[in-house]
Amino acid sequence: MTTPAAVIVDAAAYAQAVEDAVEAAAAYYAGGTSPLDDDAYDRLVRGIAAYEAVHPEQVLSGSPTGKVAGGAVEGDVPHSAAMLSLDNVFSAEEFTAWTESLARRVGHEVTRFHVGPKLDGLAIAARYTAGRLTRLITRGDGTAGEDVSHAIGTIEGLPEQLAEPVTVEVRGEVLMTNAQFEYANEVRTQHGGQPFANPRNAAAGTLRAKERVYTVPMTFFGYGLLPLPATDPTLTERLNTSAHGDLMRLVAEFGVHTSARTDIPDTVAETVEQVLARVAEIAAVRAGLPFGIDGIVIKADLAADQQAAGSGSRAPRWAIAYKLPAVEKITRLLEVEWNVGRTGIIAPRGVLEPVVIDGSTITYATLHNPADITRRDLRLGDQVMVHRAGDVIPRIQAPVAHLRTGDEQPIAFPETCPRCGSAIDRSEERWRCAQGRNCHLVASLSYAAGRDQLDIEGLGATRVVQLVDAGLVTDLAGLFALTREQLLGLDRMGETSTDNLLAAIAKARQQPLSRVLCALGVRGTGRSMSRRIARHFATMDAVRAADAEAMQQVEGIGVEKAPSIVAELAELAPLIERLAAAGVNMTEPGATPPSPADAAAPDGEASPGEAPAAAPEAGPLAGMTVVVTGAMTGALEKLSRNEMNELIERAGGRSSSSVSKKTTLVVAGEGAGSKRAKAEQLGVRLATPDEFGALVAGFHGGVTDRPGEPV
Repeated sequence: MTTPAAVIVDAAAYAQAVEDAVEAAAAYYAGGTSPLDDDAYDRLVRGIAAYEAVHPEQVLSGSPTGKVAGGAVEGDVPHSAAMLSLDNVFSAEEFTAWTESLARRVGHEVTRFHVGPKLDGLAIAARYTAGRLTRLITRGDGTAGEDVSHAIGTIEGLPEQLAEPVTVEVRGEVLMTNAQFEYANEVRTQHGGQPFANPRNAAAGTLRAKERVYTVPMTFFGYGLLPLPATDPTLTERLNTSAHGDLMRLVAEFGVHTSARTDIPDTVAETVEQVLARVAEIAAVRAGLPFGIDGIVIKADLAADQQAAGSGSRAPRWAIAYKLPAVEKITRLLEVEWNVGRTGIIAPRGVLEPVVIDGSTITYATLHNPADITRRDLRLGDQVMVHRAGDVIPRIQAPVAHLRTGDEQPIAFPETCPRCGSAIDRSEERWRCAQGRNCHLVASLSYAAGRDQLDIEGLGATRVVQLVDAGLVTDLAGLFALTREQLLGLDRMGETSTDNLLAAIAKARQQPLSRVLCALGVRGTGRSMSRRIARHFATMDAVRAADAEAMQQVEGIGVEKAPSIVAELAELAPLIERLAAAGVNMTEPGATPPSPADAAAPDGEASPGEAPAAAPEAGPLAGMTVVVTGAMTGALEKLSRNEMNELIERAGGRSSSSVSKKTTLVVAGEGAGSKRAKAEQLGVRLATPDEFGALVAGFHGGVTDRPGEPV
């Protein structure tokens, strides 16, 4: 969808718009802050361009339409070649029109496009002399930039020495990954500073800081390679005539970080349709990326096409940025609500002045915990940066501190549990009601009875409320002590519904240990982690006997998570014993408990992609890592994704949610998109749902719609 342009009605409004845009750009490029978010800035500049198209005689010399990005910033180091910015398109129609214009410029239809992510950071030029990094320069006004060589040695992915002793200039983007951004704000606030609003601002501000008492990591992504006056003539000729894709492979060979090592590597497309398909693939995985992108960069790949198209004063004519919908906006924090979850966790939620992000109206955003609110120095009435990508829950990243008016108020933290009035356990960053699960018993029991846990059909939230209000159930074990007479005494419970519910509860007793663990709702675990724990230890007794060191042997459980899991299992001991006494199964079919030698081995945490330590050796999927994507059909149609993962693990494999070089098999159903495309790119084996169903048929009774029920 095309970003709408701001409406500018007269010369006075035009002059004000130019002033606002220049001030916003100057604030961002000079200090990493801006009164406008990306979407608002884009709309303003498009409005300015639209007005100038109708009134060319009124164009002001300072208009942002005639400057490269960052043009408001003065620089004192001349660039070896103009460091231009990119023009934007916002829709498939606009991109197609651009390709038609490009074809007219070069005299033929372009058949090779280089497609890669538009990274959300700060553009720099890195100059290497005889393979050694000697200077870092910002984009500046495109002809000269600021010297930020003080940052040499602090940027990941930008080596101080190349793999070859060449004299070249590498251009790219400096940014902060999501993890680096969180760490940067933690360190910054510990030293009395205001938190950065977002990773882009954090990278811009950090790169320019010369005399800080602390350092924070940043990451470099190379996107260009060009010769310098002292470059070897043979290499100069190669750099000037090579396709862009070949140049990027050379950058990577030199040891510089590029998108090639990410989930969205640069690719080459031959048609407009292929480019748009790649745009859709990158957009689909945007929410899960560990770094920010705000679009896709499309370039004519061949040097001859680039030279024929040429460049304007602010942007090359052979490249374009296909902008994606904004995932960040600035809005006002009106209130903070305190909600209690099923395990008793007290979670703050920000109430926002409504704002549209990526097509959705956002009125609430997550706040992690009281300590996070304190670290970020959030206040009621603050203008805050809100981030949302895909289906990810919107989150408040930071206050935009330079927009404060002085009327903002401190956020009040609860003195007692906001749900039941009990005391609050403040021993960890995430506060918890002293009553734990009993504070929100209905939510806890409803979760335990869910399809991916104990799968007690007929026990929805309404029925759970009845049982709790009647005093028939005070914890999970109480469900297994219910009698027919007790249930018949409830409203709207006839003989048939009573007998069906009792049968579902009896069936739940036979669920595997992994589902029982999941039903307990141990903090820090979920469906996948519960399966890993169950398959590793095989029995509840072995799980409960594990100390923190033994728990770390389970894939994905590190030194921080292990102690809390062990402690919570100890806290749940009385409930677990009552469940066992009620006849609930406490073993995992097909799993073998680790031997004492295995339990004591100092292997540490398994690395991502490795099979669990106690994964079964038999089965048609033994040793395989399997990813399921798209809609399943045939024998697999009725299975939830969790049940598919259970099936994979029962058959000896390991389920995964992402495709990588370690993936063995991708089961691609209807509508499979980016994951199928990545599997094809990596040469990973693909299977249809029917082919996969045949592969696992007959194993543990074949594919099941519910455990123990053949389809």
